[in-house]
Amino acid sequence: MRVEEQDGFTNLLLPKALAAAQLSGSDAGFVTELVYGTQRWRGLLDAVVAAAARRRIEDIDPGLLVVLRLGVYQTLFMDVPAHAAVDETVELARRLYGRGRAGFVNAAMHKVADRDRHEWESLVVSRVPKDRPHARLAVRYSHPEWIVDELDAAWRAAGYADDPAALPDMLAADNATPPVTLVARPGLIAMDELIDQLPDHAEYRMGLWSPYALRVHGVNPDLLPAVHAGQVGVEDEGSQLAALALAHAPLAGAVPDAVENAAAENATDDRRWLDMCAGPGGKTALLGALAASRGATLTANEPSHHRAELVRRNVSGLAKGTVDEVLEVDGRELGERFPGRFDRILVDAPCSGLGSLRRRPEARWRKRAEDLTALADIQRGLLDSALNAVRSGGVVAYVTCSPALAETRAIVDAALAGRQDVERLDAAAVLRGINPDLPLPATGDVQLFEQLHDTDQMFMALLRRR
Repeated sequence: MRVEEQDGFTNLLLPKALAAAQLSGSDAGFVTELVYGTQRWRGLLDAVVAAAARRRIEDIDPGLLVVLRLGVYQTLFMDVPAHAAVDETVELARRLYGRGRAGFVNAAMHKVADRDRHEWESLVVSRVPKDRPHARLAVRYSHPEWIVDELDAAWRAAGYADDPAALPDMLAADNATPPVTLVARPGLIAMDELIDQLPDHAEYRMGLWSPYALRVHGVNPDLLPAVHAGQVGVEDEGSQLAALALAHAPLAGAVPDAVENAAAENATDDRRWLDMCAGPGGKTALLGALAASRGATLTANEPSHHRAELVRRNVSGLAKGTVDEVLEVDGRELGERFPGRFDRILVDAPCSGLGSLRRRPEARWRKRAEDLTALADIQRGLLDSALNAVRSGGVVAYVTCSPALAETRAIVDAALAGRQDVERLDAAAVLRGINPDLPLPATGDVQLFEQLHDTDQMFMALLRRR
């Protein structure tokens, strides 16, 4: 109810609720699946509730609707006997809202229990006209229809091989539990040292794409000494690849091994890096570690004081002097303040966050289509500022955790349209050099997709001053 009525965030509220109730082990796992699952599948659950109750969702009391969603999710998605799910849901309604309204819940839940999940999916999807395929997918995979439209447009523009299953697979991936991924910051800790710190019961495997990634299960990162020491962080592989793309992008005139060899002839031209939108600092710490390995210095900027403090905490494990300063200014001012100063700049622009819906399941129900352009002026301003702050021959990485074209390619296209001194680099070629097994388009900007890469849906474009 707090997520629903007070715009609370599941990932913040749930740990506190579990601790307050002193739940652990299988009980905590049950509650976690129930809460996250109910948020992810809210659209489909509401369609089932409406059909079973023969009442519009808008006409059902919000509290009863939340109770029904919990009951339907247990009945159709979890390994809970139908009679138990019905009985517990009715009892919860009775305790909270009285015997009369519990009768309504009882009738609806018994109808729900008459069919299994696949029967209900077929029924509610069949009520959507066949000439509206995105609307049918929206019900089947529990997304607002406009998000389905945006994801489809992003896939079609991304340059991958045509795949008719891509869109439904992408929507299904949005409803899966994402992996917990650690980053072993280079120069601070070796991967085998990190593995040695994992608890005995932990499951782990190497990252799919980043050489510094470790995917873990059954691990509380907060309990790892290396996390407290700033040697390790929790960071999705998509975010790691964004930092690596900037670090590996060729500077103008660089010798072929300049990005790997700090002793290369032009290493002195690769000394000053900037993370323009640094908070909370995960990418900043990885960038700093990479910069330190080449004798470069990183400047971080984060206009929010609270987030700037998180940046300082995240980079505390780096060698002293690696991060020379954490600024707290509007990034749009940096181009004028530091014209042509930096060799590499990361612009991880604020965005709608449509690329991380599997981590923030409630977000899909709060966002609106108009949100995609709400930050466009800021995104364009940040990118333009970065292009002014980078030296001739230097590189800017424009990154968003969103696949929406209005926040990705449209922003980059607008920046290029207004300038003759900027060229678009082949980001796919740069990432292919980092990991040749990474599925990528033939050339150009790179959009990662959950169903293809099992990462957040990060967008990356690399721009170089002529």
